[in-house]
Amino acid sequence: MSKQGKINKITTFSIQKMKTEGEKISMLTAYDYSTAVLVDEAGVDLILVGDSLGMVILGYDSTLPVTMEDMIHHTKTVSRAAKRAMVIGDMPFMSYQISVEEALRNAGRFMKEAGAHGVKLEGGREVAEAVMKITSSGIPLMGHLGLTPQSVHQLGGYKVQGKDDKTAKRMIEDARILEEAGAFSIVLECVPAPLAGEISRSLTIPTIGIGAGVECDGQVLVVNDMLGIFEKFTPKFVKKYAKLNIDIRAAIGQYIDEVKDSKFPGEEHSF
Repeated sequence: MSKQGKINKITTFSIQKMKTEGEKISMLTAYDYSTAVLVDEAGVDLILVGDSLGMVILGYDSTLPVTMEDMIHHTKTVSRAAKRAMVIGDMPFMSYQISVEEALRNAGRFMKEAGAHGVKLEGGREVAEAVMKITSSGIPLMGHLGLTPQSVHQLGGYKVQGKDDKTAKRMIEDARILEEAGAFSIVLECVPAPLAGEISRSLTIPTIGIGAGVECDGQVLVVNDMLGIFEKFTPKFVKKYAKLNIDIRAAIGQYIDEVKDSKFPGEEHSF
């Protein structure tokens, strides 16, 4: 377990307290029970069951094909694993954009069916009404600004957002709108570090950065990226803390060789 150590269940109160006391918040994705157990036992504060599973687990080219059923299925498995971390279910494309009522219904499914402790959705002022409805119904909600992958076609690709004064000002305003609507935290993705720092200082709720510099109140990475498992592409903001792709290939190669050479199973593996 990390130096955080103790098994105290993380809540929105815990996350807010970390911001107030200047303690950085750690967040990682997880999509299955075994990985979630390891992430949770290591002491991460927040586990995001991200719609990134569309790319790193399901093999799509984007997050857009991911369905509510996909998200409910994977969030259920992670929720069963997490004893300490707060589990956040990522609301997939078109699960909250149709209407406020649809947004609330789907957010409720994450809590009721999947055992999540909160939800995340993308967007600023355009989703404020849905955020207000969801949070006023007792569902913790995390916002997401900057590069919002569900809007990748509208944004013109996976690009840094907020580089000019106009879009930077709008992002600052959107962050305040989300806070006022009841969000307990906001992910800032692919945002220039100075802008992310300004937003973080201007809010009372925590920011979680991914490609947004060190001044955010916390950080998040896709676990398959930081462990070196997913190889299709590596964003600039990813630091690889392990190269498990090499170890996994080597282990499987050794297994194949031992099967071919009748070295496995040995007497100790036989009945």
